Amino acid sequence: MAAKESSENFLVSEAQILAEKARKDKSTQFKTLGEPIELSGKALAFEIKGNHAWIGESTAQVKKLELETGKVLQSFKGHTGPVTSIAFCDKAEGSGDQKILISGSWDQSIRIWDTDQLISTTANAHDDFVKTLLVIPSLKLLVSGGSDKIVRFWDLSSALSTTPLQNAGSIASHTRPIECLAGYAASESSAILYTADTMGIIRVWELKKEPSVKPARWRATSKGELNHHRTRINDLVLGQNLVWTASSDETVQIHPAIESEPGTIQKLPQPLEHPALAVKSLLVLPLTDLGESYLLTAAGDFLRVYDISTLAEPELVSNTDVHWHDITAVRLWYRAKKTDEVTHVEPYIVTTSLDQSIRKWRLAGTLFSSPLLPNLLMHIPPPSLKPAPKEEPKPAEEGLTEEEERELAELMGDD
Repeated sequence: MAAKESSENFLVSEAQILAEKARKDKSTQFKTLGEPIELSGKALAFEIKGNHAWIGESTAQVKKLELETGKVLQSFKGHTGPVTSIAFCDKAEGSGDQKILISGSWDQSIRIWDTDQLISTTANAHDDFVKTLLVIPSLKLLVSGGSDKIVRFWDLSSALSTTPLQNAGSIASHTRPIECLAGYAASESSAILYTADTMGIIRVWELKKEPSVKPARWRATSKGELNHHRTRINDLVLGQNLVWTASSDETVQIHPAIESEPGTIQKLPQPLEHPALAVKSLLVLPLTDLGESYLLTAAGDFLRVYDISTLAEPELVSNTDVHWHDITAVRLWYRAKKTDEVTHVEPYIVTTSLDQSIRKWRLAGTLFSSPLLPNLLMHIPPPSLKPAPKEEPKPAEEGLTEEEERELAELMGDD
C-alpha cells in the first residue's frame, strides 16, 4: 500500500514538474504579447476606471495603476491577507464621482479609503474570508459575501466616518461560501439581489428598507432560486432581463432573470461548453456602452469570443491563448490617445492572470490580427466619442474546505 502511494505521489510530482516547465516555456513566448504590465502579486480583484486599473492583490494591497504606462500611482496598505474584492462609492453624495474605495480581504475585514488615506476599518465583518462586494449607490447600500456562507448588508450613509460600518442586516440561507453578488435598485427603498455560492446555487432576493428605522435596516425576501450549475459560480452579470453566469463546471449559461415579466424573454442558448476548463470571467459587450453583440469568456489561459447577434445560436468566432497562466478577469477599456490636438478613443480588452500580469488587446485590430491570433472582429469601428471615465468536493465540518485550501496554496504560491 505504501509503495502504491509513493508511486502515485511520484506521478503527481512529475506531472506538476511537466506543467511548470510548459508554463515556463510559454512565459518566454508571451514575454511581450499584449503590452504586459508585470505585477508584484496575483490580481484577485480588478476594475478599470478611466485610464486607471484598480487591483486587489495576493500581496494584501490594493494598487492603482496607470494602464498606459503601468506606473503604480497609489498603494493602499493595511490588510493582512489577500484582497479579494474591491468596490467604489461616491465621496460627494449623488455625484457619481466614485472616489471612495472599499476593499474586502481574507483577513475578514472591510476597509474604506479615500484617495489619500484609510478612512475606517470594519474588523470581523465576516467570520471567514470576505470574498465579494457590491455597492448599490442610490440606496447607500454595501452588500458583502464571505466564506462564512453569510451575506451581510452595510449602511454607507456614514461612509466617510472613521467609525466602523453599521451592519444593516444579513442573509444566512446559503450552505456554501458566497462567491458572487449582483443587484440593482428597484425603487428608493428596495432592491433586487442575486447571491451565488461555490455549490453553484444562485438565490434571488427582494430587499426592502425598514421605514423610519435608524440606523438603516434591510430585510430580504426570497424570490426564487437558480440551480443550473453543478459547482462554483465565478462570475455573475445581470442585464437585458437575463442572468449571465460563468462556472467551474466548465460552462457559461444564460437564463431569464427571475423577476422578468413572463413572455418577455427570447429563446436562449444551450450551455456554452469549455471542455476541461473552469470559466472564471465574462465580458458581455451588449451590456456596455460599446453595445456590440459579442460575449467574451475567460477559461484557463484562453479568451473566447462568441457572436451572440442571434442569442439562441451563439457562434464561437475565436479561442485565443492570451496568457501563460489562468486568466482571472476580463474588462473593457476605452483607451484615449491624443495626436495633433485630437483625442482618439478606441476600445481595448484588458485581461489579468495568475501569471501576475495585465495585458491589453486592441479590440479592432491588434488582438485579432496578430500572427499568433485569428483575424476576427475587424469590422468593429472604434467609438468616436466615449467617456474616458467537476463536482464540488464534500464540505469539511470546520475550517477551510479542500477547494479553498487548494485556492489559497495556488494564490500564495511562487509560480
